[in-house]
Amino acid sequence: MDQPLILAIETATGCGSVALTSGDPLSGALLAEATAQPRVTHARRLLGSVEWVLGAGGVSWEQLDGIAVSLGPGSFTGLRIGMAAAKGLAMAAGVPLLGVPTLDALACTALGVAREKELCCLLDARKNEVYAALYRSGDDGLPVRSQDPVVIGPEQLVAKLTGPTVFAGPGVAAFHEIFAGSRLIEILPPPLCQPRAAFVGLLGGRMLALGDVLEPAAAAPLYIRASDAELNFKARRQPSAGNTEPRSGR
Repeated sequence: MDQPLILAIETATGCGSVALTSGDPLSGALLAEATAQPRVTHARRLLGSVEWVLGAGGVSWEQLDGIAVSLGPGSFTGLRIGMAAAKGLAMAAGVPLLGVPTLDALACTALGVAREKELCCLLDARKNEVYAALYRSGDDGLPVRSQDPVVIGPEQLVAKLTGPTVFAGPGVAAFHEIFAGSRLIEILPPPLCQPRAAFVGLLGGRMLALGDVLEPAAAAPLYIRASDAELNFKARRQPSAGNTEPRSGR
């Protein structure tokens, strides 16, 4: 089989990107990538970036083998926009939809710098918390997740460390003083710590080869925790502590 051509979308953070890749992280290549931190929402620029990337890579819609999307965690709004666009494009093009965990793609950008140390990838989760996952280098040099993504306070995360760990990702900046104060933590420079559509696409190519695809109709982002809207909705549905009378059946 020829190297699969993957159109990839990354909108989990404020700095979004779209890429066209060929193959997987071990033997693939980046053909084109557009990155921007727009003043308007991702939705306003996304389709324009898609068209530019395909044109720059000299690839038509008919040549694509799959659409990969950054699955999350991350910005709730950004993830919804990216997933909706990826689902629509995959169904329109008649190609598989591939969901790549955002922190896995981030780990690909930082693992070479982390070398033999454990790698912790972080995104800002707001509410004084971060999304975090731990990785180590596999036998093939690709990141292997040793802990599933969690949402956790920065102090709690530091307390759980058992050895030297490299911290990478946009979530580091929000709590830099806390992380820099630990002798176990090495912090990577910000330019090396941004999720990129390029690695979403290359990991998507690997997933396609393994048959790990999503059903577009049922695909949903990986949020990790409930949104404020969901929490408020649940709170409204719960009766107050002082009202224990059963509700009317009407």
